[in-house]
Amino acid sequence: MQKSDFRGVLPAITTKMTADQQVDLDGVKADVVFQIEGGVDAIVVCGSLGEASSLTVAEKLAIAKAAIEAAAGRVPVLLTIAEDSTSVGAALAAEAEKIGVEGLMVLPAMRYLADDREVVVHYRAIAAASNLPIIVYNNPLAYGINITAEMLKDMADEPKFVAIKESTGDTRRINETINALGDRYQLLTGVDDLALESLVLGCHGWIAGLVVAFPKETVAIYKLVQQDRIKEAMEIYRWFLPLLHLDIGPKFVQNIKLCEAIVRGTSPVVRQPRLELVGDEEKAIRAVVEQGLKTRPDLAKYGF
Repeated sequence: MQKSDFRGVLPAITTKMTADQQVDLDGVKADVVFQIEGGVDAIVVCGSLGEASSLTVAEKLAIAKAAIEAAAGRVPVLLTIAEDSTSVGAALAAEAEKIGVEGLMVLPAMRYLADDREVVVHYRAIAAASNLPIIVYNNPLAYGINITAEMLKDMADEPKFVAIKESTGDTRRINETINALGDRYQLLTGVDDLALESLVLGCHGWIAGLVVAFPKETVAIYKLVQQDRIKEAMEIYRWFLPLLHLDIGPKFVQNIKLCEAIVRGTSPVVRQPRLELVGDEEKAIRAVVEQGLKTRPDLAKYGF
């Protein structure tokens, strides 16, 4: 992947925690190595799945440093900017560039539901703070702010805005964005259980969640779509779909960390206010994951 080219599979990795809910930097490094060995194209740290809302700025920078060290130049490491204030977000962007982060995934400021003008000003302030390319993360379902085509047109004069993480949950937005803006932005799908549809409609990449447990399957789907082998991609995708559904809902972090624990033996610990799944919730997730493992496709059939 070239700088400012965010094609391919970009895992939004979880943030591993010790038993006492402290960041496990060795766990972060192990995740990065596991993903690279699975064939991914970049690493995204400290996103929603990475429990950004419960991490300090110092922890985010430490996680980014650990990921960069583990990646060792093999793939770019991107840091998520999801702060309560624009000034803190801008300062984090500047520090990220200093430590070697190669790109940013940026959300609107948290908590306050800004209007369109305020959102655009926020993004421009983050862009001004560093020379790093930026993925504009649009997830109105989770964060209450919809970054419209008109706003993206307004922002199009800033070359640092290179891509959009499309997480509206409405695949119509892909064609609408292309119709309004042509190829100005790279489009990245951010909803796991709409990923194949989104890639077929023209998304250039997949910022993925369940990739953290199943990188090779995720990469295979992406590559098959790029090769126009849609029927084969669909076979893997249909197997994957019950697992991809785990990326949806308020407990998606717990769901996916439990999935990782079952598949890879990693820690399922989350940071409070989240708590690990118990009882019927845990049983339901375990059943989905165990069924997926029993029926896991043979990727050699597809040339992987």
